[in-house]
Amino acid sequence: MTIPAPHMTLTDLDSRARDIFRDIVESYLETGVPVGSRTLALSEGRSLSPATIRNTMADLTRYGLLDSPHISAGRIPTQAGLRLFVDGLLEIGDLPSKEQRSLEARLAASGAAPEQMLEQASGMLAGLAGGAGLVLTPVLPSKTAGPLKHVEFVNLDEFQALVVLVYEDGHVENRIMPRPEGLLPSSLERAGNFLSARLKGRRLDEARVDILAEITAGQAQIDKAAESLIKQGLASWSGGGPQSPAKNTQTRSLIVRGRAQLLDNLEAQTDLERIRMLFEDLERKEELISLLDRAETADGVKIFIGTENPLFSLSGSSVVIAPYRDATQNIIGAVGVIGPTRINYARVIPMVDYTAQLIGRWLGDKR
Repeated sequence: MTIPAPHMTLTDLDSRARDIFRDIVESYLETGVPVGSRTLALSEGRSLSPATIRNTMADLTRYGLLDSPHISAGRIPTQAGLRLFVDGLLEIGDLPSKEQRSLEARLAASGAAPEQMLEQASGMLAGLAGGAGLVLTPVLPSKTAGPLKHVEFVNLDEFQALVVLVYEDGHVENRIMPRPEGLLPSSLERAGNFLSARLKGRRLDEARVDILAEITAGQAQIDKAAESLIKQGLASWSGGGPQSPAKNTQTRSLIVRGRAQLLDNLEAQTDLERIRMLFEDLERKEELISLLDRAETADGVKIFIGTENPLFSLSGSSVVIAPYRDATQNIIGAVGVIGPTRINYARVIPMVDYTAQLIGRWLGDKR
């Protein structure tokens, strides 16, 4: 009886099938070429005949865990097979201490600016993991993180308003924002006075929760249009609050380094076509940011294999992503690697995880 691959678990395989399946996947991940029964029979410690191994490989193929790219060729794992291997058979340890020290030193040498460090992290992952490195930046600290002195709204037209943010250190920032429907000029003034009174001497991220709580409790004594303007402003200025992926794309950026790594070791025209499609996918940065944002719902490393993520369904790629956190353990961004489905998961997963920890620790010290 054939068991559909999506429902396969390791308990559906006997010990012989598990061992052969593991050896095939590990060999394929290392070499990128199909694995034959004779190769497995000649491997060290193997006492099974090629015929017995072929029968087991046929069973694994019926289960949807293996596939044969050509007639009379060996077997390679399918996407379902890779998922079963990663979830149940892959042995992942901590990143070796030597590599930890190397990563720490390279990030420390990148410079004091967060932008430089994140650029270095993306390029570093690309070089070490053999794929493209991805870093989704947080809303980085800047002068706007300092305490405020005054806030004022200025009417531009029926669709837009200008907000003037005056900081205690003397610098002034002007931002254009959509004007809520029904907002009167007098409401603009009241909204500015309301925010100025509550933000004076405080940072936006510090005062935001208190201001929103006052509005929610009905104690703000401002009209609904002014409330909408203030809520909209606080969400975009401080980078806080729940935001949709579309909004995140306006305030966050994506760093992609190491595309050239993906061109190494191409063995066929089909590989070249796959990489061409992947390059096109990498240009769709808004969708990539949305993908990395999904890592923020994960408690640790998240792995997308092939069509598990629609963005890379045509290019047949895998993405390994880990979120990074600030000093208060809030997730503020994500870091990852994208490459062919046969990337070295055992090496890439702990590397991405440790890099995310380093970035979070480094940014936490700078905030």
